[in-house]
Amino acid sequence: MSLRKRLLNPIAISAIAGSALLLFAAVAGPVIWGDAATTTDVSSRLLGASAAHPFGTDELGRDILARVLVATRLTLLLTLGATAIALCGGIVFGLVASILPKYPRRLFTGLLDILLAFPWLLMVLFFTVIWGATATGAMLAIGFAGIPSFARLVYNLAASVSGRDYVRAARVVGVGPIGVLLRHVLPNIANPFFVNAAATASVTLLSFAGLSFLGLGVQAPEYDWGRMLQEGILRIYVNPLAALGPGLAVVLAGLVFTMVSEAVAGSRGAGFRAVAARAAGAVTISSRRRELVAESAEPEGEVVAEIRDLHIAFATPDGGTVERVRGVDLRIARGEIVGIVGESGSGKSLTAMALAGLLGDDAIITTSAHTFAGIDMTRAPSAADRSRLGVELGMIFQDPLTSLNPALTIGRQLTEVPEVHMGMRPKAARARAADALDAVGIPNAAQRLKQYPHEFSGGMRQRAMIGMAMTGRPRLIVADEPTTALDVTVQRQVMGVLHRAQEETGAAIVFISHDIALVSAFCDRVIVMKDGRAVETLDARRIREDARHPYSKALIACLPDMNSDRTRPLPVIPPELVPEALDENHDDVHDDREVTV
Repeated sequence: MSLRKRLLNPIAISAIAGSALLLFAAVAGPVIWGDAATTTDVSSRLLGASAAHPFGTDELGRDILARVLVATRLTLLLTLGATAIALCGGIVFGLVASILPKYPRRLFTGLLDILLAFPWLLMVLFFTVIWGATATGAMLAIGFAGIPSFARLVYNLAASVSGRDYVRAARVVGVGPIGVLLRHVLPNIANPFFVNAAATASVTLLSFAGLSFLGLGVQAPEYDWGRMLQEGILRIYVNPLAALGPGLAVVLAGLVFTMVSEAVAGSRGAGFRAVAARAAGAVTISSRRRELVAESAEPEGEVVAEIRDLHIAFATPDGGTVERVRGVDLRIARGEIVGIVGESGSGKSLTAMALAGLLGDDAIITTSAHTFAGIDMTRAPSAADRSRLGVELGMIFQDPLTSLNPALTIGRQLTEVPEVHMGMRPKAARARAADALDAVGIPNAAQRLKQYPHEFSGGMRQRAMIGMAMTGRPRLIVADEPTTALDVTVQRQVMGVLHRAQEETGAAIVFISHDIALVSAFCDRVIVMKDGRAVETLDARRIREDARHPYSKALIACLPDMNSDRTRPLPVIPPELVPEALDENHDDVHDDREVTV
């Protein structure tokens, strides 16, 4: 939906018009109606509604309507000030809670839950006693009382976003916790957060009116709508408009805030995405692909990544652990394409994530060695190591729609590595990103950089992910089932793009898939995994001839070809084929076991 259409719906028009009226009254009210609101006239005191005084006059002869309009400024300033305090405090505490370690996070969120259990108005009254019955004290009281609810909202939203693939991809390129929060978490929680903020502003307005009505807010000689309501309620039977006037102002302002909330909710966050995505110009640079090969040149046969005796376990609710990867060895040479195949739950993706250093704190990882391009991955990486990882390690996830940040443009995401880790200026980084999109076959690359992920098709999003991996100087690209969600035509195109990317950058590739036929056609070497073990390693060109493990044979037998008998059901893998470590003394036993049809 275009911006024009979003602004032409009735709710948005009403919100804009109402906001404009409130802004006009707040800015121009004291200038235009200030004299009428402050000039006393004892002879005109306590007059009823008339053409000269639509809402009547107060006990000093001042025009009540003029005072309502003049009070708009102070009322809105106090309301927005309290909302801003709650907003800023909620963001800080919520984001801090989302990045804390496990047990401090539980303590922190428990404290938030305790604070949320107290009635909001009771907390306001408590803070009012501390800061005194003044306008500033009321603003601080309402603002601080609103922090726990905003903090819990931000924490929940941040927790829902922090596990997404694009956040993990940001971590693999070396973006620190603060950078992840500012670049990837905040833009994606902005829309629901500001919807709630706009709705809360109306509640804050009512709270201020209530405190001033009780004498705990604005004090004489200053006045806001709540204080005017307190003065008018005493004469409600004599002059009802003296009380209804400020009351109507409170209701109408609350409706405006509510309509703003609805308008923001209906915009689907497009405006906040534009704020989050920093625009950068595009210029043309010379071909980067040969440059990448030269910059990432390594001696032939150089080991790019290696991991030995990898074990990955996870804690269970009863205090035990369950092991998902058992003693896997993986060694990747420069320019080599290694495929990992196996059924769901075999541990292939966990192995790849461990190789890239992307597993979370909940994973219990043990290994005798883990290196990438000379970096010891078993220790905490230094800033220089993180910068190298961001440039030299590329990641392509299975679902590009969840792997690309929906709140940022394609261009903003593809320029992250060149800007953050390669020190490029925005224009040069944008040109490099456009060149990467052009290299993966996306037309009009410079224009496409301005679009969001949802504006790309599935195949184009996957190409953009491959292009993102090429914006650095990749030595290793980990492709975790990059074609699973694509149809066969788009799958072939993406595989062609990935193959060209490998040839042009000289990077090694770890390719994960369920499809053993696809892997054997694309890779140099194939590792077969089942139940967390690497049961066999095969030359991709001789996979049918050299397969010896019964599970490998079963995977191959399940592949139909042009000569398959279509009158018979396809072979299935029998459940008794449990993983066994290959041993030369048991090769004959493995060969004797057959695949069930």
